[in-house]
Amino acid sequence: MGKLPIRTVEKPWGKAVLPAPFTDTPGERIGEIWFEPPAELPTILIKYIFTSEKLSVQVHPSDAQAEASGETARTGYGGKEECWLVIDAEPGATLGVGFHGDVDAETMRKAALDGSIEDMLVWHAVKPGDFFYIAANTVHAIGAGVSLIEIQQNSDITYRLYDYGRPRELHLEQGIAVSKGAPLDPADRRHIPDAGTVELARGPYFTAHRLDGLPDAALLAEYAGPLLVIPRVGEVLLDGGALKAGDCASAPSIAALTFPADGQCILVKPPA
Repeated sequence: MGKLPIRTVEKPWGKAVLPAPFTDTPGERIGEIWFEPPAELPTILIKYIFTSEKLSVQVHPSDAQAEASGETARTGYGGKEECWLVIDAEPGATLGVGFHGDVDAETMRKAALDGSIEDMLVWHAVKPGDFFYIAANTVHAIGAGVSLIEIQQNSDITYRLYDYGRPRELHLEQGIAVSKGAPLDPADRRHIPDAGTVELARGPYFTAHRLDGLPDAALLAEYAGPLLVIPRVGEVLLDGGALKAGDCASAPSIAALTFPADGQCILVKPPA
């Protein structure tokens, strides 16, 4: 338990100037910062993502689909559900999630091949505090000028449906087979207020809260076992060491952490 090792991933679509608290990286374009999952919580991966260009239109399978297709046996990964909390957004920044209407498989295939799938997505204008839950089978893309925290199943199975002409492999057969051609469920998108403790997600793979200030009795009970903590404002203490914004750490329980009364952080745990 303790502060997690960081993996910094350079991407051509990343940013040379990162939002606070991260420092600039002259000559590099950082697209992702990963926190290596600890042995106690191997199924959850936390990332920061920073974009200067649109990412591919993509989709992830469910656990059952990954198993049935042989992907789990081939790669060692299961399916992937994730959620996004926007922490910074340039003017005009968007996230493409879900379709404007129902789309059948053949229409989706043709649109992926001719590029019109980009316009079939709903591109949601975003600002800091916007939150999206991306269930498996949801077609999605992260637009340019966005910085966000991603909480996800620890899986690397991604099927690209469209990539704006970039010379990367597409996965049309696998992707269309698992894609849900439908609008995003309105319950999976909302804005998180600046203040107050809020439940972000409660799904089959992880539970997450944004803690504002000190935890109440309900949160102490909720996080009585191993968890991940992502400080956002102020320092969280763990075993006498300070965790600050930009860190992520694992702890045996919420009782092992000391929170500032005027701070904010994100707490994540596996399902009960």
